[in-house]
Amino acid sequence: MTKAELINEIAISTGFDKKTIGVVVEEMMKTVKTTMVNGENVYLRGFGSFIIKTRKAKVARNISKNTTVRVPEHKIAAFKAADEFAEQIR
Repeated sequence: MTKAELINEIAISTGFDKKTIGVVVEEMMKTVKTTMVNGENVYLRGFGSFIIKTRKAKVARNISKNTTVRVPEHKIAAFKAADEFAEQIR
């Protein structure tokens, strides 16, 4: 589902116009991004958590050049579904 499809589905189910729903969806995503950039996780009870994971430093191989490369420790954004949501997916 794309963002436009999501906005359309919410507009249909709530009766609000697409423009208003679009603004709300954009602000929600902006708030989640800003919060995570500031180093905090976002928890949405019953849905899931947007969390920051830290990947340890490691040595990787560049196969095309046949060399090793050190990949430094870095952070990634991740989503972990809530247990009840994950159970519905199974």
